[in-house]
This record gives sequence, structure tokens and C-alpha cells, in this order.
Amino acid sequence: MSESPFKLNPTRIFILAMGAVLLLITISMMMGGLGQYQALREAADAAKEPTAEQLMP
Repeated sequence: MSESPFKLNPTRIFILAMGAVLLLITISMMMGGLGQYQALREAADAAKEPTAEQLMP
């Protein structure tokens, strides 16, 4: 009997893992990367505090 073409061996596991990492990097870059994520967090934090217009009666 010959070996199944779908059997996982260390080489195929490594290739699958590299593909998953590449997919994560691609999705991250499409969403704007880490710099955009930091800017989004800062904007969200700033939105929690009232603005000068909201403080004035």
C-alpha cells in the first residue's frame, strides 16, 4: 500500500502553519495594521471623556 496523499507529516504541518501565519498577516494588513489599531484605541479612549462643548451648560 502506498502512503495517503493527505496524511499529515512534519513537513505538511509546517507548511500549513506557515500558511496560517501568512493568512493572519494578510488580514491584519488589510484591516490597517497595528498602527491603525493603536490610533483606534486612542480615539476610543478620547471618546469616553466629555468634550468642552459637552461640559458647558
